[in-house]
Amino acid sequence: MTPRSDTHEVQMRFALKFFPERPFDFAPAAGILRPMKFVLLAAVAALVAGSVGARAAGLLDIPLKDIHGKDTSLKAWKGKVLLIVNVASECGYTPQYAGLEALYQKHKDAGLVVLGFPCNQFGGQEPGGEAEILKFCTGNYHVTFPMFSKVEVNGPGAHPLFAALTGKDSPAPGPVAWNFGKFLIGRDGKIVKRFDSGDEPESPEVVSAIAAALKTK
Repeated sequence: MTPRSDTHEVQMRFALKFFPERPFDFAPAAGILRPMKFVLLAAVAALVAGSVGARAAGLLDIPLKDIHGKDTSLKAWKGKVLLIVNVASECGYTPQYAGLEALYQKHKDAGLVVLGFPCNQFGGQEPGGEAEILKFCTGNYHVTFPMFSKVEVNGPGAHPLFAALTGKDSPAPGPVAWNFGKFLIGRDGKIVKRFDSGDEPESPEVVSAIAAALKTK
């Protein structure tokens, strides 16, 4: 058997296995590979697209607990623009609660959701339990945006959400530096931008990034 016929036989077996109903549409006549190449390229493109979609879906699928202990995930706000913030009640940046609530009230009808994650890793500035935290932020800053159970954001005990937000595969990797770090997530579930504690909610940088994300459908 010639090398050419060997190639033809291998290609024919491939066509019979993957396209049993129409093998001759894909098996190359006289050893021509063009139709098969298009099929293989399409398959590779589909795999790449699926991988990207899986990463976005993965962020939305991470299990969470709200501040009342109820199971949830970011899927509850799929298609929204999310501003994820690690918050604390006894920090110099705690007054940012007011700015975050103002952002939420101004843009929630357009699709913005602010999400607060209490964390006690920085200076022990969130020592209370969930009920105490909720009473503090609602009583002092009239917070109405969703709040979650206390988490760690850095180190081996980091919550999977923050591990994903700050890990090596993130477009903005690196540990959270302090309370009131902010992660902006687009409608597609991907990280758009990251802001540090000193970036006030009302700052032009934060406001413009949120406005741009809200415009994206």
